[in-house]
Amino acid sequence: MSSLLPLFLKGKVVKGFGRGSKDLGCPTANYPLEVVQSLPKNLDPGVYYGWAQVDSQPVYKMVANIGWCPFYQNKQMSVETHIMHKFEKDFYESNLKICVVGYLRPEKNFNSLDDLIDAIKQDIVNAETRLNENEAMKLKADVFFD
Repeated sequence: MSSLLPLFLKGKVVKGFGRGSKDLGCPTANYPLEVVQSLPKNLDPGVYYGWAQVDSQPVYKMVANIGWCPFYQNKQMSVETHIMHKFEKDFYESNLKICVVGYLRPEKNFNSLDDLIDAIKQDIVNAETRLNENEAMKLKADVFFD
């Protein structure tokens, strides 16, 4: 799987299910179906970390779920990116570029919403740590980001 990374994706931000902010306290930016369908077929579903840029703003750390979100039993695969930065307002229809640097864990179901929230918080901590490593930092400056 690691041979597929880093993985670069770009597309417009579309409305998702509205669960990130409301249920989880963790807003996410979602890609349209055509971006999701462009993913390598052998990419393992799971939680990934990397870099994200909205329009021509700075590049920020991110954590992304790529898969079916078993807790919510999604019928379609999605890429839900949580940018580790506080934005003042929504940025639907903006261009989002992400560089998927590494894999944190496989997707799994949770017994409760609280368990899912705890896992997301831990994913953010783990992403923060890994993105401070030299190899990951190099990708933040990739020419992919303008």
